[in-house]
Amino acid sequence: MTVLATNFLPFSRALIEEDEINAVVEVLRSGWLTTGPRVREFEAAFAKYIGSEHAVALSSCTAALNLALAAIGIGEAEEVILPTMTFASTAEVVLYFKARPVLVDCAPGTFHIDPQQIERAITSRTKAIIPVHYAGHACDMDAILDIAQRHGLKIVDDAAHALPALHRGKMVGTLADITCFSFYATKTMTTGEGGMITTANQEYAERIRMLSLHGISKDAWKRYTAEGSWRYDILEMGYKYNLTDMQAAIGIAQLAKCDRMCARRNALAARYSAALRELEAFKLPVVPEGLSHAWHLYVIEANSAYLCIDRDRVIEELKLRGIGTSVHFIPLHRHTLYQGLGYRRGQFPYAEERFQGAISLPLFAAMSDEESDRVIEALHDIASKFKR
Repeated sequence: MTVLATNFLPFSRALIEEDEINAVVEVLRSGWLTTGPRVREFEAAFAKYIGSEHAVALSSCTAALNLALAAIGIGEAEEVILPTMTFASTAEVVLYFKARPVLVDCAPGTFHIDPQQIERAITSRTKAIIPVHYAGHACDMDAILDIAQRHGLKIVDDAAHALPALHRGKMVGTLADITCFSFYATKTMTTGEGGMITTANQEYAERIRMLSLHGISKDAWKRYTAEGSWRYDILEMGYKYNLTDMQAAIGIAQLAKCDRMCARRNALAARYSAALRELEAFKLPVVPEGLSHAWHLYVIEANSAYLCIDRDRVIEELKLRGIGTSVHFIPLHRHTLYQGLGYRRGQFPYAEERFQGAISLPLFAAMSDEESDRVIEALHDIASKFKR
């Protein structure tokens, strides 16, 4: 009989220590709460960490994706190719411009966008590609960069999962025309809500910074300082996407321990893999050669050939044992909005296959070995109890 757990293990829990708390208190005492010197410090530190010439802090990764498309000049009726296996924001930002998100399938056996499908989807209206570095390791960027160069397309990386990750020795954040990162509460490092773009293109960086604060002139945030002026100019229609100094203070503290937190995620992922590899009931993630994994997600797949219950029931059984999970993602083409754009269920079979079995296990830097053991023991119990 299954014993119901009294202590619930969440899918994710941020590692917040005294460093972050003290940094926020210092900002509160400074009297400067919104975008200011801490944001600029955070941007400089992040650019150095990634090895990028420019970094601009924003209110979310969604904001970053939106402004990245604005910077490269996406226009109405143009097309942007992206995977159906992604979160809502990757495609919805394309719709903001009355452009068309062109969905493509996963590569066989993976959760990542298929370069062959990208090439087949290119038309005269295609402007850009948004690869999504699912779970924390990079897509096949050699192939994607080659396609973009041959067809004159821009690449906007959705790296919400991929801090810090390497692709053949190069940091994700230095590969694309513009890269967009997330600092949401579940990510390797967090500012609660927040995002960042990195780019080698100064013009893109300046335009994104200007658009992030109503389209007003770039030094407008200084207007409340001793060296500032109340005069400003609105250059074009913009957005309210700026990050605050309170969030940036958290980000600076988190960035200082990003390598440590990533190392802990890697250790937990290795612990899962070692303990679960003999279970035929679940397919485990594989890291392609030449890549380093940020391990934002550890995604297993329920194997219907060995289990007499489906993925949804496995999730319920884990919940009964006090273990929180998630599913990344419900492919976009299965949602009402995208079916209204002409997509249909069954159109992308490899994404459908991945979705049907996917379970994201708890994985976070604050997770203890004992907590990971609970997950491992629960999966062994489920595999035994529900063996086909």
